Amino acid sequence: MPGKKRTRKGTGESKDIIVLDNVSKAYSTGAPALNGVSIKIRKGEFVFIVGDSGSGKSTLIKLLLRELTPTSGTIWVNGQDVGRLKHRKIPKFRRNLGIVFQDFRLLKDRNVYENVAFAQRIVQVPVREIKRNVPAILSTVGLAGKYKAKPKQLSGGEQQRVALARALINKPSILLADEPTGNLDPKNSWEIMKLLEEINQGGTTVLVVTHNREIVNAMKKRVVTMKKGVIVSDEEKGEYIDED
Repeated sequence: MPGKKRTRKGTGESKDIIVLDNVSKAYSTGAPALNGVSIKIRKGEFVFIVGDSGSGKSTLIKLLLRELTPTSGTIWVNGQDVGRLKHRKIPKFRRNLGIVFQDFRLLKDRNVYENVAFAQRIVQVPVREIKRNVPAILSTVGLAGKYKAKPKQLSGGEQQRVALARALINKPSILLADEPTGNLDPKNSWEIMKLLEEINQGGTTVLVVTHNREIVNAMKKRVVTMKKGVIVSDEEKGEYIDED
């Protein structure tokens, strides 16, 4: 008797690029980091994930990246059941995900060009294409003239732009930004957020984890608020709300 066919929730008419279906994640202590979380994110959306420390935001990002697997529930990303991915297929899966962190995570001994080219070399892009692609993406993030500079020669805002260029060089369908403005002053924070909005307008799905109330309230995007491992609010054109 043939087995039951599994429906791909991330594809087809729904246009949902990320689907969490009743997802829980418990660590060895037994305390749930996520507890029955269900959410759908459509292709091309811009979504803020907000909440206090310990609300489950970082765990959510790690689950989407397949750094962790759920204790229960199902996660679909780009039509793939992430929890069932074989280990050898994880690198290929991650090619469709760009990730930007608060602390930039640049290679300090390499210049801007090499930091961005590194992401292409990992996936064995031909040298000729790398030489074309890297200057193009550096121009997009406003760093065309900085390709020879080392990270220590750049401001925090410029370093985050390099990290953003590296995340985008392989044209991911989803960009995950984990506190991308956490180490930046207000001016640079707004410039990075404007870049993320432009990237989103080009068709990339963008998820931003942030504590920056002013940016969230001003940008009027979809806002998902988490508290103690559950989603307590999910609002279109939402604001940063405090949950007591």
